[in-house]
Amino acid sequence: MSDNITAPARTGRFDEWVSALRVYLEPATWRMLFLGFSAGLPLLLVLGTLSFRLREAGIDRTTIGYLSWVGLAYGFKWAWAPLVDRLPLPGLTRWLGRRRSWLLLSQAAVAAGLVGMALVDPRTQLQAVVGFALLVAFASATQDIALDAFRIESADTERQAALAAAYQTGYRLAMIWSGAGVLWLAARAELPAAAVGAAGHQQAAWQLAYLVMAASMAVGLLTVLLSPEPLRRALPPPRNLAGWMREAVVEPFADFIRRYRWQAALILALIAVYRISDVVMGIMANPFYVDMGYSKDEVAAVSKAYGVAMTLLGAFVGGVLALRLGVMRVLMLGAVLSAGSNLLFAWLAGHGHDLRALVLVISADNLASGIASAAFIAYLSGLTNVSYSATQYALFSSIMLLLPKWLAGFSGQFVDHFGYGSFFITTACLGLPVLVLVALAARVRPAAPS
Repeated sequence: MSDNITAPARTGRFDEWVSALRVYLEPATWRMLFLGFSAGLPLLLVLGTLSFRLREAGIDRTTIGYLSWVGLAYGFKWAWAPLVDRLPLPGLTRWLGRRRSWLLLSQAAVAAGLVGMALVDPRTQLQAVVGFALLVAFASATQDIALDAFRIESADTERQAALAAAYQTGYRLAMIWSGAGVLWLAARAELPAAAVGAAGHQQAAWQLAYLVMAASMAVGLLTVLLSPEPLRRALPPPRNLAGWMREAVVEPFADFIRRYRWQAALILALIAVYRISDVVMGIMANPFYVDMGYSKDEVAAVSKAYGVAMTLLGAFVGGVLALRLGVMRVLMLGAVLSAGSNLLFAWLAGHGHDLRALVLVISADNLASGIASAAFIAYLSGLTNVSYSATQYALFSSIMLLLPKWLAGFSGQFVDHFGYGSFFITTACLGLPVLVLVALAARVRPAAPS
């Protein structure tokens, strides 16, 4: 008798899970996969992979830490987000629409900057490398602004977690290519040490690798050209410049404050520190691998390929859990796992060169990162008003990066003074306040956009 009663309930629950998973087959989800690839490609090439390249070229850790401030371009993208949100591009906007025109322009600029980074040698032209890296970072941040708005406007709130998971999947696949792929290409292009007189940095090998990365931006360019422009609310034309500034710059921020009032400060504090453990630790990860004696092939296979695959798994799990359990519960889980996984790097620092230990650490760290990222993107998406999606999301994602990126600039100096073990333990401790903020933010009642 009980089996007859419970069988329909079990079937119903199974159908609910199947329905939740079916969202990953929708066209909008697939578009976000490819556009996520375009968004993820530049990041490591101006931060993580670049730090490996610079350390191999003999650049000291303190300088590498300071050069990570190139990534602050992502932290200030809110400053020009209103232009991306509202300003049409002559010719391009009429042809492609506002979102796709900005995406196309920014992707072309990223490709041009990567070509520049390929052609200069950091040993003799470090300033030029930094200049081209700034171009890539600025264009990549602009792409993020337009892409976040494109994603938010492409589906309803219930599908944002799935779009975030697809975006993260594409993003992480690009990170495999710009992390493992670029190291693999550079290693394959290197001449034997006997032929060049010494092992170490070979500019021609890195040049080939970065040129291939520039060509890989074609994935995003083609996706933009083949995608429909998302529907968005009609905007009344401003009567004057002051009216345009009010609508484009002031109103997106005022709208957020009106909807959340005093709780806006709590939400912004959570956004500012949620990924602090991962971001601060990440700048020194590649110099750490170099100093621990791991080869390009080992880092490419374990950290950049296998590790990112674990992040993909985490993003998928995080997206499904957010649909079934709620975003805030998964947000707390991601915060706990992200901070705790940094302690494993402290253990690895005292363990020495051990490939199996590296696999274990990378597995835990990247799985935690994927879960946290999917939940966090879904959380940020739910905070935005679709009328100001680009500007508001840029504000949130900028705040997310500003403090961590600034602190990360001192990471090399910290390691030089205290060592890698103390550095990784400290980054884990930075995640403790996040747990308190997530618990408090979970009590904030959702506010409907005006």
